Amino acid sequence: MSIFRTKSIEASMAAADEPDHQLKRRLTALDLVVFGVGVVIGAGIFTVTGRAAHQFAGPSVVLSFIIAATVCALAAMCYAEFASTVPVSGSAYTFSYATLGEVVAWIIGWDLLLEMMLGASVVAQGWSAYLEILLGHLGVSIPAGIAPGSHFDAGAFVLVALLTLLVARGIKESLRVNLVFVAVKVFIVLFVIVAGISFIDPANWSPFIPPSAPGAEGSSGIHTPVLQLITGMTPATFGVMGIMSGAALVFFAYIGFDVVATTAEEAKNPQRDLPIGILGSLAICTVLYVGVSLVITGMLPYPEINPQGALADAFEQVGKGGYATLIAAGAVAGLTTVVMTLIIGTTRVSFAMSRDHLLPPGLGVTSERTGTPVRLTMIMGGLIALVASLTPIGKLEEMVNIGTLSAFVLVSLAVPILRRKRPELKRGFRVPFSPGLPWLSAALCTYLILNLSVETWIRFIVWMGVGFLIYFLYGRHHSRLATGLPEAGIEGRPSMLDVD
Repeated sequence: MSIFRTKSIEASMAAADEPDHQLKRRLTALDLVVFGVGVVIGAGIFTVTGRAAHQFAGPSVVLSFIIAATVCALAAMCYAEFASTVPVSGSAYTFSYATLGEVVAWIIGWDLLLEMMLGASVVAQGWSAYLEILLGHLGVSIPAGIAPGSHFDAGAFVLVALLTLLVARGIKESLRVNLVFVAVKVFIVLFVIVAGISFIDPANWSPFIPPSAPGAEGSSGIHTPVLQLITGMTPATFGVMGIMSGAALVFFAYIGFDVVATTAEEAKNPQRDLPIGILGSLAICTVLYVGVSLVITGMLPYPEINPQGALADAFEQVGKGGYATLIAAGAVAGLTTVVMTLIIGTTRVSFAMSRDHLLPPGLGVTSERTGTPVRLTMIMGGLIALVASLTPIGKLEEMVNIGTLSAFVLVSLAVPILRRKRPELKRGFRVPFSPGLPWLSAALCTYLILNLSVETWIRFIVWMGVGFLIYFLYGRHHSRLATGLPEAGIEGRPSMLDVD
């Protein structure tokens, strides 16, 4: 049978009611908004803001955040339409299975696992680093052998292990903890904005868009952005190109809203609540990001902004060093929620793949007591803990970005395809001006992908090669569609060219 066979919407919905693979619908719209804010506001607002302002855009980093938010909003609308139409666990993986075919669904699922597993590992290491800073302010030091950057990062390992146990216990219990930490970090972000207003010097915003300057040397060979390699463009910072470069960087501060879609099967009223959760969390985060960037660039001239720890350092430079401890504590709380939600997202995507038998189905059996796939949660959490504690992540952070953007592109393209194939489906939310906006979303995400380095593309191709090997050796022959199970719901080969 064709590797482009699709699974019907009805079959995906029916699979959600199987006793052994059934998640409990316990989440409200508020839960989903908090969930989205919890994963989006993390390392980005504490680190990326300063780097983008210092190296690329100056005060106009505010425009970079707005541009990035616009791109994200287009992709978010596509996610919202799919999630409200097909309220089944798996996010972009499930959406692609119903429209683009099994092999594309596998590619997306494999991409999402890369994004969420590696993302959780990277953020766990960032959490450990902020914990060391916080403890240092309190006069406590971590032994060198288990500190961040050592051969074994004990802080990252313990964090992931504890959060994995919490996630395995139940989604509602996890989100109660998430609510507390989200409240803490939103308070910290608001504190930065309110406390920083009195230290703003409007002269630091002039010129708002600094004049263009040649880009940094050293972006050569495999470190060259693919777009630059293709076009032969000379890299530039500041000016208009600096704003766009800043947008490409700060875009990744928004990554995470798509994780809300992975909980579709656990929402009480998915047609109404999922669009609210996805778009609501993105809107809240955009307002907070713009506020922080205005304050930081107003407090200091942009060349003096610390690209590593901009928020804490800005207050130290204006004589408020005591605030650094509070901000570090907020970072620890904020990154905790990011790691937890990425663990949840990882298990929900792999759960959907297991239920479709593209991965061994025994992994995705849910516990009658907790309503969660405990075995799968423990396996994924264990892998994340090992990667976080033993691997020097470094430049692998870009791998998170390329996996996410690839998923965004395919979800955007899938919206008009499903509109044409199944116009009668009930849609709780519809992307306006389709297919124009979905195509624009795909084009803008592709542009950002091309701004990633050749090195990242090489690693991504290797990861995808491993994924294809697993699919053709196992998934293609064992999937529900391949074995012809009665509930498989084969629709046949999708007609991707049918879209006008």
